[in-house]
Amino acid sequence: QVQLVESGGGLVQPGGSLKLSCTASGFNLDFYAIGWFRQVPGKEREGALCISRNDGRNYYADSVKGRFTISRDGAKNAVYLQMDSLEPEDTAVYYCAADYATGVDYFPKKAYEYDYWGQGTQVTVSS
Repeated sequence: QVQLVESGGGLVQPGGSLKLSCTASGFNLDFYAIGWFRQVPGKEREGALCISRNDGRNYYADSVKGRFTISRDGAKNAVYLQMDSLEPEDTAVYYCAADYATGVDYFPKKAYEYDYWGQGTQVTVSS
């Protein structure tokens, strides 16, 4: 069974940090680009915040550049999102997604480009 499971969300104060995990089962993340997305209830899902290609290259949206870091652990078949300097505007449900066979020099930034999705994990930044 193909599955992505996010974990690590929670409540954090402004300026704090959280590390989200995205663990895959039923397929090998080594063959996929992995993106992190977020969505606020009542709003459309944003484009990819961060993308990890399977060739080691990463992409960051301007809104998170310098604050968020995406990384992989092939042995654990997992991808992580380290979020630092969190702001109330970062409050959302965070999703990871996997896109197979991403072309060379291409970062899939749109949600419709992804094949598999996790169920999401809530991140709340509030004092």
